[in-house]
Amino acid sequence: EVQVVESGGGLVQPGESLRLSCAASGFPSDDYAIGWFRQAPGKEREGVSCISFSDGGTYYADSVKGRFTISSDNAKKTVYLQMNSLKPEDTAVYYCAAREGDLVLSEYWYDYWGQGTQVTVSS
Repeated sequence: EVQVVESGGGLVQPGESLRLSCAASGFPSDDYAIGWFRQAPGKEREGVSCISFSDGGTYYADSVKGRFTISSDNAKKTVYLQMNSLKPEDTAVYYCAAREGDLVLSEYWYDYWGQGTQVTVSS
């Protein structure tokens, strides 16, 4: 059974940093991708970043390029989202999701979802 569990959310001030973690288990091989998505109040869920466990490829939404970095520890089956220079508009519930196969940043292609973690950026 595939499981995905996020952690690391919290309250920070604008300009500060936060790191989210996503632990994935149950996949039979490394041919899977992990994606981070977020949903702000009153808005649709959007893709933030994703990474492939098979080749390390990554992808970022334009809104976070240069500020967020996604990485993986294959031994621990864990993905990290390092978020720097946080802005109030980054406030949202952040979800980690997993899918077998290629890298894609669209929630419709992800089958396994975590419970979400709140990130609040406010002074």
